[in-house]
Amino acid sequence: MPHDEIERLRAEIRHHERQYFVEARPEISDREFDQLMDRLKHLEAQHPERITPDSPTQRVGEQPVSSLAVVEHRIPMMSIDNTYSTAELRDYGHRIAKLLPGETIEWVVELKIDGVAISLLYEHGRLVRAATRGNGRVGDDITHNARTVLGVPLELSGASLPPALEVRGEVYMTNADLVRLNEEQQARCEPVYANTRNVVAGSIRLLDPRITAQRRLRFFAHGVGHVEGLAAATHMQFLEALRNYGLPATPQVACFPDFESAVAHCETLIERLHELDFEVDGLVLKVNSFAQRAELGQTSKAPRWIIAYKFEKFEATTRLNEIGVNVGKSGTITPFAILEPVQLAGTTVSRASLHNAEELERKDIRVGDILVVEKAGKVIPHVVRVEKHERKTELPKFRFPEKCPECGTPVVKDENGVYIRCPNVECPAQLKERIRYYSTRNAMDIEGLGDKLVDSLVSAGLVKTYGDLYRLRLEALTELERMGQKSSEKLLAGIEASKTRGLARLVNGLSIRHVGARTAAILTEHFSSMAALQAATVEELEATPEIGAIIAQSVYDFLHSEQGSQIIADLAAQGVVMDAPQTQRPAGPLSGKTLVVTGTLEKYDRDAVQELIQRLGGKVASSVSKNTDYLVAGDKAGSKLAKAEQLGVHVLTEAEFEALIQS
Repeated sequence: MPHDEIERLRAEIRHHERQYFVEARPEISDREFDQLMDRLKHLEAQHPERITPDSPTQRVGEQPVSSLAVVEHRIPMMSIDNTYSTAELRDYGHRIAKLLPGETIEWVVELKIDGVAISLLYEHGRLVRAATRGNGRVGDDITHNARTVLGVPLELSGASLPPALEVRGEVYMTNADLVRLNEEQQARCEPVYANTRNVVAGSIRLLDPRITAQRRLRFFAHGVGHVEGLAAATHMQFLEALRNYGLPATPQVACFPDFESAVAHCETLIERLHELDFEVDGLVLKVNSFAQRAELGQTSKAPRWIIAYKFEKFEATTRLNEIGVNVGKSGTITPFAILEPVQLAGTTVSRASLHNAEELERKDIRVGDILVVEKAGKVIPHVVRVEKHERKTELPKFRFPEKCPECGTPVVKDENGVYIRCPNVECPAQLKERIRYYSTRNAMDIEGLGDKLVDSLVSAGLVKTYGDLYRLRLEALTELERMGQKSSEKLLAGIEASKTRGLARLVNGLSIRHVGARTAAILTEHFSSMAALQAATVEELEATPEIGAIIAQSVYDFLHSEQGSQIIADLAAQGVVMDAPQTQRPAGPLSGKTLVVTGTLEKYDRDAVQELIQRLGGKVASSVSKNTDYLVAGDKAGSKLAKAEQLGVHVLTEAEFEALIQS
């Protein structure tokens, strides 16, 4: 029956739209999706009485609207305050903590999409209105265009839909779609677009939705306006509800138990901007709890519970002259762009990272191309996109090396990963990078051991392992180019001093995969000697706060490998300290105990109770784990209490805590 096939096709198309835009797990190709849509259009053309407003074929209206009507927002779409440094961010965090004294505040970190803010109003699951932000109080009705935006469902899925749900988010465009659009513009002898935001801002307010549909705009949801019947108590619960309804939430959202953890995550996210195919102009930090948001309220301009961490972005256009590759300390072969020198953020840029082979393929970067290069914050320059409309002739694709360019060993690709590596641990390029890293300030801090000297030591065969550094002799050093008596003696003194840097710096300096300075510090805080680390099981390593399964396995594998065991034994034989400096904890009723505090206490603010715990010999942790001895739970204790009960951690009331410390 045509009716049955129409309904089946609609359901199937909605399913695949959800898999693509919400779950990010497409099950069919674009061509197969287009075939389903074409079949549905054909059946609806034969049976026009079966066409409904929420059919996937009805996204694009046949006629333009005469003008854009004005819409008043029931809840204003306010702007948000900005910060431009981590110092400013921390000042903001301190201000919010003072407004919620003694309370545990969870923070959400989101990408700040560089697009156009809109609101979508659903009534009983159906899209009835879309509006721009405008001046915050009133905006333009763009429902006719919002229906064409990819990822905006015309009808929500799931049961128990709220009677009214206003979702706020960002309309954006991918760089790949901008490349395609500019190629089409040039073919029509029409002007090309400078960036994605300009396209979105112009397209979303067009009167003719047929033109807007051709631009392939997309949508991410990140906020809530007027709502009736939504049970979410936190932002993370709200985003989960949106996903269940079939709305695409902003990607890479993460929630943290405290502000400092959220700030640290910001720096990690900024370093991964190159992975995105859309533009962001900052990060957003939000209080997770809706109740705490209400308590914080707002100023005349912006809510107090949200802040934007923005960074300056600089773009330039230049030609790609060559693609080179580097071999890193763990064998990762990283491509890089050799550019026609261009001014960017006040400096001359002639190189940019290309990160990995998949990024080269995804962006279709070829020698001779005109590239848009960007620098955001302190991050090294990266390639945003290729200006394909400038590609006048066919250019050959870059062939990634099948053998290590340094030692000739056949390369291998990470299982379920994107990186291609040289597996030869004795590769000279890897050795040089490992020795360089071992000598850096965050590791063993060897004064006088610069890049050129590392190259000379490895090339001369004087250093083949970390231990060889400690076997260097004055006579051999002075024979090297530009190494006189004084500089050689200074280097040997720096190498000798590095023996006492402590376990954390040593673990960081060993270039264990997935282990950096912070991870090394966390590990050595819980395992105070190399012997203790070597004796730990994978499960014990993983139970350490902030140490996940991948890091735990990587550390365990290195410490128990033949190479790792030899490195550690050799360094120990050379007199390198293998223990963490022992901080003398005072004796007291909490000696050796780890405590977490949550909720509001009557007699203590957060700083006072933490200072008291430490004075009595205890250790304060920010999150609950298997290693937590006590959770001190005050009023309005939240998720930490639930996790403690789940893990069987001993929970103390404030009175029980006082009884314990008096004992």
